[in-house]
Parts: sequence; C-alpha cells; structure tokens
Amino acid sequence: MSEHERSRTVAALPEEVFAQAADVDQIETWIPRELHVQREEPPAVTMHDDETGRDSPVLLRARRDQLRLEWGTRDGGRYAGWLRVEGIGSGASAVTVHLSFFDEGQAPPDHEVTLALDESLDRLAEQVRVRADRAGH
Repeated sequence: MSEHERSRTVAALPEEVFAQAADVDQIETWIPRELHVQREEPPAVTMHDDETGRDSPVLLRARRDQLRLEWGTRDGGRYAGWLRVEGIGSGASAVTVHLSFFDEGQAPPDHEVTLALDESLDRLAEQVRVRADRAGH
C-alpha cells in the first residue's frame, strides 16, 4: 500500500473552504486537471482520467458535520482518499488531503502524487479566494 498526505493553510473560514471542496459541480476546479467527474446517483460519480483513458466508478461522500470529504473506487478497491478542513483561528483553515493506493503496482510514483496533491490544494485555495471575491468578502 502507498499512502500520501499533504496540507495547506487557506485564508478562509473552514465552512467556506469545505463548501468549495465538496461542491461536485465545482470539484474539477481544484482536483488534478486530468481528472473529470461525472455526477450519478449520489454518492456515486464516475471519474475519468485523461492520462489513462480509464473511467472509474467512485463513491464521493461529503460529511459536512465533520468538514470531511471521502472518496474511493467502487470496484476493485484501487484507491481511497479524504480531505479534511479544520479552523486554525484568525479566519484561516488547515486543509489536509490524504490518498491511499492499495496496489503499489497501480500507484503513480510518489513525486507525481505529491506534486498533484500540492497543486490541487493550491487550486482549491485559489478557488476559495475567487468565490470570496465574488461574494464581496
């Protein structure tokens, strides 16, 4: 098994960060660019990966009371992950994303996963900022 975790501080309240992260209609604005989400009957979605051309049936659950988003493949258990948002005071939040690949032979190289997680967290922070600007915060 291969596990990866990255964190980032975002200058916004945790509820605002989570609202952006968990919005299925906006999720492609922050997840890795090669991934695309097709909504199905909740909590089911299909994740398309441009690099592999593969469609994967995925479960995506938002646990709003915990400010936690969880996902994982529905068949074969190839990977699972979660994102958690925590308030750290002064109107800021800590966002942590975690990925587990259950078959090391199917896992991307560590440096690629680290880069993808860091870029995703940066994009999420930018989307939160844009959303706040639109709302006039």
